[in-house]
Amino acid sequence: MRVTEISFSSFRNLKDATIEPSEGINIICGENAQGKTNFLEAIWLFTGGRSFRGAKDKDLVRFGEHEAFLELKEKIYDREQRLKIEIKNGKRCVIINKVPQQTASAMVGQMCAVVFSPNHLDLIKGGPNVRRKFLDTAICQLQPLYTAQFLRYNHVLSQRNMLLRQLKKSKNLIDTLDIWEDKLVDLGSELILRREDYVKNLKKISAEFYSGLSASKEILFLQYKNSTAKENSLKKEQVKKDFKEALKNSREEDLALGFTTKGPHRDELEIRINEKSARQFSSQGQQRSAVLAIKLAETEIVRQTVGEDPIILLDDVLSELDAKRQSYLLKSIPQKQVFITCCEPELTSRLAAEKVFEVSDGTFL
Repeated sequence: MRVTEISFSSFRNLKDATIEPSEGINIICGENAQGKTNFLEAIWLFTGGRSFRGAKDKDLVRFGEHEAFLELKEKIYDREQRLKIEIKNGKRCVIINKVPQQTASAMVGQMCAVVFSPNHLDLIKGGPNVRRKFLDTAICQLQPLYTAQFLRYNHVLSQRNMLLRQLKKSKNLIDTLDIWEDKLVDLGSELILRREDYVKNLKKISAEFYSGLSASKEILFLQYKNSTAKENSLKKEQVKKDFKEALKNSREEDLALGFTTKGPHRDELEIRINEKSARQFSSQGQQRSAVLAIKLAETEIVRQTVGEDPIILLDDVLSELDAKRQSYLLKSIPQKQVFITCCEPELTSRLAAEKVFEVSDGTFL
């Protein structure tokens, strides 16, 4: 999987341009706030995901403009593919190989990328919602159907929450709660099972990477914590049964609070180093190694699943890593297309980049 060309118009602060990257290491160099991360963000959008910086689509259009356009050419499975994104009125329209798509989610699975930015240190330091988002984003790339299930689950969840608040005023609606709960259980159990399966692979591969980073002196352990499970099970019927029972048992609390306290939207990815919570007891160096191992594992899972290497996007992370971790990272992603942003020009020679792009005030020089 390789990006052979990317064009952008009225996107963020970037001046309209067409860029032809190399198939190896590409460095985007410049001072802060010049547009380097915006460029990586443009590539990332072709995975079908939302901005990895949390921005809304309407914020991706250059200030003063009404719409933005992105176009990308890629090589995948020995064939060329052309993808287009138009952002207008806060919404995305996508075109795949000249064929307009009915929904923007059709872009999911057309190109896979793994992004690593300083914000990803929140995988350890942040709350459970950060880790859930990481899992959902990673799985969506590999399983386009998961995207639809995830969106439907959240819709049903919002309907149940709305009903819980209405029941405080009108108890005669209590019978409709069963209907929404049945739908929530059907959709939620699918999310749980797919997350469990993904973490099973992530656990094994990330532990191997972490062992390499720590010279086999420490052990990284991941576990998916299902908030509704009475027992560890990957059988769908058992997961559904436990989820349904958890909703029944928490009804009184949910009615009092006005929202749903049990389900995959409350689950957690537990990260431990040497049997201790990485968030509470690990050093900053250990936390960085853990995140690096998890992101490298994500890259390997993409390769194993789709049979192609993903695009690697490294947003100013080298400055966050010491020389040892920098070296390990770069040795772990050979023969892949990599885009690295940095502020230090001297990095360009040390990283043996095939192409270097300098960005100033949104302009590629």
